[in-house]
Amino acid sequence: MVASGFKYNGTKKVFFAKYKDGKWENGSLTDSLNFEISALASALQYGQSVFEGLKAYRAKDGRTLMFRVDKNYERLLRSSARLLIPEIPKELFYEGILETVKANRELVPSYESKGALYVRPSIIGTESVLGIRSANEFLFFVVASPVGNYFNDGFKPIKLYATDFDRAAPNGLGSYKAGANYAGSLYAKKEAVEMGYDDCLYLDPKTHTKLDECGASNVIVITHDNKFMTPQSDSILPSITNNSLQILAKDYLKMEIIRKEIHLDELDGLKEFGAVGTAAVISPVGLIHHHGRDIRFKSHDILEKLYGLLTGIQFGDINENYGWVIEV
Repeated sequence: MVASGFKYNGTKKVFFAKYKDGKWENGSLTDSLNFEISALASALQYGQSVFEGLKAYRAKDGRTLMFRVDKNYERLLRSSARLLIPEIPKELFYEGILETVKANRELVPSYESKGALYVRPSIIGTESVLGIRSANEFLFFVVASPVGNYFNDGFKPIKLYATDFDRAAPNGLGSYKAGANYAGSLYAKKEAVEMGYDDCLYLDPKTHTKLDECGASNVIVITHDNKFMTPQSDSILPSITNNSLQILAKDYLKMEIIRKEIHLDELDGLKEFGAVGTAAVISPVGLIHHHGRDIRFKSHDILEKLYGLLTGIQFGDINENYGWVIEV
């Protein structure tokens, strides 16, 4: 299977399970991506929806592998609790993920292509509601689609525009993977792209002086003495990719890990800057523009090493002792 870009490239089977009368029903696979929903569903009217993103990989020997599925389950539970969505049983979550991957196994791109099968588990409120309240009926579904290698043109640095828009309010939904967060991010990214940048960089909502997130990704920076730094904030989504990179940086590259508030003014003295997440793993950043000033990063050597380590584990080329990889 050959897929191009990080976009929807089709699917064969989708997994659905309903929550009604206080319990989750058994799930099943269907042939259609489409389903019927009320125009007054709480997901449509009030944004009561959460989701996750993970991938299935084709190993060199043909096996199908998945990475840290347990962490996606933990994060989905955390997001669900914040949006008053009933806890989905672990068995049902895993059934949905694994059955969907098995049913779409032939769509997993080849090892040589370095593409993957992107898997999107989601839960949405489906009950018709008029007054603002939580729904009592929900739908869990899992969709899988092949996606291409994010770096077909090589490990090429991107350019960011530091936006004046806020990604999340203090004590809001910023640290939860809720659909509403991404709807609110669309305009700022559109503005950045129209000005010739690849994405936007959000600063903290209180002072606009500290790093928050890059579009839909966490950010990491590498100092000139090879320390790994990432912003510490309650409004940042806890990234599984970022967490994995921190562990690999410490264990494989013997780097010191620093989680702290990082001021924009500090960036001139730093060596490398990266945006990290499920889609690209690491996107090296070459330039950040903020209020007429360009901050440049000429190196991405450490980021490239970390990218090789993590993708090596995900594709089964590097044996790991963390229990991160499962075979489907």
